Amino acid sequence: MTLKQRFWKIAKWFGALFFLMLVCRLIYGYIATDVVSAMQHSGDFFSSVDNLRKNYASENKVSRTDVGQQASFASSQKYEKTATVKSRTSQFEKDANEIKDKTKDFKGVIQYEQNTGNKGNREVHLMIGINPEKFDSFYLNIQGIGKINSTEITKIDKTNEYRQLNAKKASLEKTLLSLNELRSRGGVISDYVSLHDKILEIETRLQELGVELGNFDVENEFCTIRFSLFEGAPQKGISFLSRLKVALEWTIQYYSILAVSLLCLTATIFILILIIDKLKIISTLTKSS
Repeated sequence: MTLKQRFWKIAKWFGALFFLMLVCRLIYGYIATDVVSAMQHSGDFFSSVDNLRKNYASENKVSRTDVGQQASFASSQKYEKTATVKSRTSQFEKDANEIKDKTKDFKGVIQYEQNTGNKGNREVHLMIGINPEKFDSFYLNIQGIGKINSTEITKIDKTNEYRQLNAKKASLEKTLLSLNELRSRGGVISDYVSLHDKILEIETRLQELGVELGNFDVENEFCTIRFSLFEGAPQKGISFLSRLKVALEWTIQYYSILAVSLLCLTATIFILILIIDKLKIISTLTKSS
């Protein structure tokens, strides 16, 4: 193989290495941008806020009784349905007012509102109760506000929880009735005081259950929209030429470092080989003498 052929063979390997580094850097640029974008909008403001009102809705399911009977009955399924929408806008006040106007148009209720930040970096977080029948249309409608970053819908069945609350209420009511009958019979003062305290405890628990069950009442039925609006210009996509420019600059920089490192390593190895050969020659001369 001639010197020219060896040169072109080595040049091809170095060229292939340069191209491979460039392609890998381009791919990394796309992946890293997506990861950063996902991290910026992965946080859920409402998950850090406790004691917010829970909204529940009903879905009636009709099922037939035994064969031969024509009567039917409706069993109500209770569920919690929540949509989370995150949007960014450069017209913050206009879009913040627009979401409130749309809430009124759909006869929704703003159950929670928090405004944070200074002008140029403001945020508004709204929890909106919306009629279950209007939920889907409202959810689609508000996606025209600002530049949508992310959307999510979750639906959780609450039928068993509703039934358990009713069963607990019925049990407490029976206990309270029995305690009131005992109180009417009279007895020792200390027993009477203890009985009175027990009755107060049962009544308090019934009131708490009443509040929880009140969220399931038909007149209070809502689905929840959690809408977060962030101020700032929506992020623009990065063009391929910009990505290529960054990738090329990175590749040239690190390829040069790699090439110089390989050159230094080769020179070091070459010098070591020369030293070893020199020592062998000296050793051979010493032995012969």
